[in-house]
Amino acid sequence: MSIAIPIPSRQLFIDGEWREPINKKRIPIFNPATEEIIGDIPAATAEDVNIAVEAARRALSRNRGKDWSAASGAHRAKYLRAIAGKITQRKSELAKLEAIDSGKPLEEAAWDIDDVAGCFEYYADLAEGLDAKQKAPVSLPMETFKCHILKEPIGVVGLITPWNYPLLMAAWKVAPALAAGCAAILKPSELASITCLELAEVCKEVGLPPGVINILTGLGPEAGAPLASHPHVDKVAFTGSTATGSKIMTAAAQMVKPVTLELGGKSPILVFEDVDIDKAVEWTMFGCFWTNGQICSATSRLLVQESIATEFLDRIVKWCKNIKISDPMEEGCRLGPVVSAGQYEKVLKFISTARSEGATILCGGARPQHLKKGYFIEPAIITDVTTSMQIWREEVFGPVLCVKTFSTEKEAIELANDTHYGLGAAVISKDLDRCERVTKALQAGVVWVNCSQPCFCQAPWGGNKRSGFGRELGEWGLDNYLSVKQVTQYISDDSWGWYQSPSKL
Repeated sequence: MSIAIPIPSRQLFIDGEWREPINKKRIPIFNPATEEIIGDIPAATAEDVNIAVEAARRALSRNRGKDWSAASGAHRAKYLRAIAGKITQRKSELAKLEAIDSGKPLEEAAWDIDDVAGCFEYYADLAEGLDAKQKAPVSLPMETFKCHILKEPIGVVGLITPWNYPLLMAAWKVAPALAAGCAAILKPSELASITCLELAEVCKEVGLPPGVINILTGLGPEAGAPLASHPHVDKVAFTGSTATGSKIMTAAAQMVKPVTLELGGKSPILVFEDVDIDKAVEWTMFGCFWTNGQICSATSRLLVQESIATEFLDRIVKWCKNIKISDPMEEGCRLGPVVSAGQYEKVLKFISTARSEGATILCGGARPQHLKKGYFIEPAIITDVTTSMQIWREEVFGPVLCVKTFSTEKEAIELANDTHYGLGAAVISKDLDRCERVTKALQAGVVWVNCSQPCFCQAPWGGNKRSGFGRELGEWGLDNYLSVKQVTQYISDDSWGWYQSPSKL
């Protein structure tokens, strides 16, 4: 049984205030573990987006920018640290809201909330560091000139985030955007928005200047699309599907608007014959089944060396059958439900298509017998897969691992790179020279060695190919929201002397 916790009823957060959407409509919230409606969220439309963008533009220019955009990084850092402190204070409540809204195990959600606070703390440090980097000199070949660089906020930014890490993905964008001095409009996924609205309450409590952050919940076509195409939004950062990312890029192209896109993936994990099998099995499972398999970087294509494949698969099936699948609020839960009825049907369709194409469902792939309600799917291991099968080529976004074997390192690399995606990849081997060779050969933005999925806000995150472009997190994440201005000054007392002076004619 789910622990009953009250779901706060919130409105849209615009210009530092709670505001009812213009159309007064709301969207029901479902608990994916029980399939019950547990609350609702406001449904923003283009009219609300317009109001939010106007509020953000006012926030940038208020007091000639001195209140926010032109203030010191140290000034903005105080707010970021205050947000981090409030998030930490409310960790228990926020973790429960995240678990009940998205279906992820409570212990995972608690880990996420720690990471949210850490992300705001980290970007507070970078905001302070930004002050020292202003007016960085540039060496020039002519002594009659001197040059320096200014880093300025890019302006009003639209931030569109997914449902698998609702508050953490928001933090990945909001924290660096605010550190840079931007004003932001956050549009979280309608499938899991509760904690993002609580972030608005936190920002209100710490006294963040009105309009610096605006949070609009709603459907993608009704709220996300008008935000991405708005002429007064200076940049869009999006995390989500490749199909939606392509639409956002198309809309932004009409105004030559910069975008950062963190999109889908079909990441490989390469397991060589020299591994400790149980350790490799656990990392393989964690890489695919963490967050109920709903991770853009999930290493959901297992490439295992032929000589250990039989033993490896025997062990991973035993481990999978030992996973506690339950309501995410239960102690020890390691796999909760997928996020929605739509996602549940989509994942099951992938599994049935794999079976009809000739693959073998080695274990899982159906509703657990002990759970009659909720969008639960036993973790699936799928073998006898060919590289042309849908299950090998397309992102599932659920607890589904497909398996192929390889004989040589060269073959493993070729199979790993044979994909439209390039977000993550993992290599498991005791031979560190091999790990280094394979790491260089893998076409991915993130490579894990002897692990899968660890993520730190200090290190860059992003992909290649159809997994998007640009990097979030680390200093790269801050640079996403900064514009670089070159300032060059002529310092000689002499005239330039290119044109003949009329006085000398």
